[in-house]
Amino acid sequence: MFLIVGLGNPGAKYSMNRHNIGFMVCDYWLKSLNGSDYKEESKALTKKFKIEDTEVLLVKPQTYMNLSGESVVPLMNYYKIPKENLLVIHDDIDLPFGTMKIQHNRGPGGQNGVKSISQQLGHNEYARLKMGVGRPSHPDFAVSDYVLGNFPKEEAVLLDQYLEKAADAIESFMFDGLSKASTKFNGAVKFT
Repeated sequence: MFLIVGLGNPGAKYSMNRHNIGFMVCDYWLKSLNGSDYKEESKALTKKFKIEDTEVLLVKPQTYMNLSGESVVPLMNYYKIPKENLLVIHDDIDLPFGTMKIQHNRGPGGQNGVKSISQQLGHNEYARLKMGVGRPSHPDFAVSDYVLGNFPKEEAVLLDQYLEKAADAIESFMFDGLSKASTKFNGAVKFT
């Protein structure tokens, strides 16, 4: 079984924030597979399904970003999911919008959801799909306000294409492995 975790904050007021792109990827992927509603489990919204006979547990922690590990680690333990089958999807301000990077065994880099998961696990030995959201254009603009802001119109119109590529990257991670997936998907999405 694979544990695919999208990070974000619960509640409608956060739904279109840059910080919630992990949730957006989960929702987009599930919808593209004609999946139905999530259920509540272990401080998270979860959806269990099969794709090409491979079991997947799709997870959106409902703890708020900074405590994401409190829902992810109990689910890993309960379903006995090995660390190599965990993929965490989150926003990354050091990557421009429209760029993604699959990495393994890296520090949190200021991402508090990742920090919480790593602290609860006691290691960084899992894969992450970093979704670039860019940095604020002005150095005095607080990063926390920026990631809790919504995507501007010019980016919002490209979101579906970006989320579709992320969904493809998840499936590549599952079926091609980390190395091939990162070779294929790391970099900027070619928007049409």
